[in-house]
Amino acid sequence: MEGARHEYEVLLRLEALGLPSVRPIGISDRPSEDTAILVTEYLRHSLQYRRLLMRVPLTAGGYRDRLLDAMASLLVDLHRAGVYWGDCSLANTLFRRDGGTIQAYLVDAETSETYVELSDGQRAYDLDVLVENVAFGLADLAAYQGHPEAMDEQIAAAESVRHRYTGLWQVLHDQVETQAGDRFAIQAHIRRLNELGFAISEIELLPGEAGTVRLRTAVAQRDFHARELARRTGIVALEGQARLLLNDLREYRAWLAYFERRPISSVEGAARWQAEVLEPYVARLRPVIGAGRDPLQAYCDLLEHKWLRSERAQQDLGLEAAFASYAAAGAPAPEGSGSVPVLDLDLGEGPGDAGDTLPLEA
Repeated sequence: MEGARHEYEVLLRLEALGLPSVRPIGISDRPSEDTAILVTEYLRHSLQYRRLLMRVPLTAGGYRDRLLDAMASLLVDLHRAGVYWGDCSLANTLFRRDGGTIQAYLVDAETSETYVELSDGQRAYDLDVLVENVAFGLADLAAYQGHPEAMDEQIAAAESVRHRYTGLWQVLHDQVETQAGDRFAIQAHIRRLNELGFAISEIELLPGEAGTVRLRTAVAQRDFHARELARRTGIVALEGQARLLLNDLREYRAWLAYFERRPISSVEGAARWQAEVLEPYVARLRPVIGAGRDPLQAYCDLLEHKWLRSERAQQDLGLEAAFASYAAAGAPAPEGSGSVPVLDLDLGEGPGDAGDTLPLEA
């Protein structure tokens, strides 16, 4: 019973910090038997790792790598907030597709602890546990798919979580040293953080050596584009979704200004994009994707489908043609159910990946 109460309190803390985790609702206990059940809110549109990966190849550049990025990012977010996970694993995580990326959510906080700040040793141990457990999960999935020969490759891929974690941690915490008057370098570092989804809450310039300065930034939550989209349109979206939607909004606004031969304000552009593009296509997507899928994510998938087809054709084929193709293919997504073929909407940049949408066996 104490274990359930501890986990409930940790999840409450994570919710207060705005960290990606399931939301606790309450505890149902039976004091006479010293037992309790923790109740959490259902995380809509989420997937377990097996369902996300079981019907796609476990190869570099696809959903597997996005999942590894998501696990590293989740651990960085937790550690920045002073949260020691203790049992980092794929099985203790839920995933949501977020535009062209994947968002990971902590599910099991039974072994978690919260501190003002974690030591380097605590972070290192948590990361070791994550790498080991991810390796086990991927190797087990390779065996389940009937590819035991790929188990060593999956174990090696799991080790890349360490490098992904370390790289992101350094970007967030290393102090950039530059010339005192080099505003471009400062802007470039801020832009890099924004591209990763982090809003800047504070910038401090510290004196360095020989006329240099050290740039120290305090970053807020990973919701830079989500906040911007909400400010412009009132739409609540995940961070990766928001980045794609903002790009689509900007493109449509530029198109309007060109064809109407007049300036289009940001307010008018946002309103017309919602009324003339987003809402009509989302309405058309709903019956195609069914009730269980996220309509905003489906629209993001449509945008990526359009980009892939246009890249192959070396010209813009338009959203209407992309919709017809996407709907005809059954609006493919890894969370799709049934035995119909699922298309891999992989956005990898390697040779042969970016232009291929090949049917896979369910």
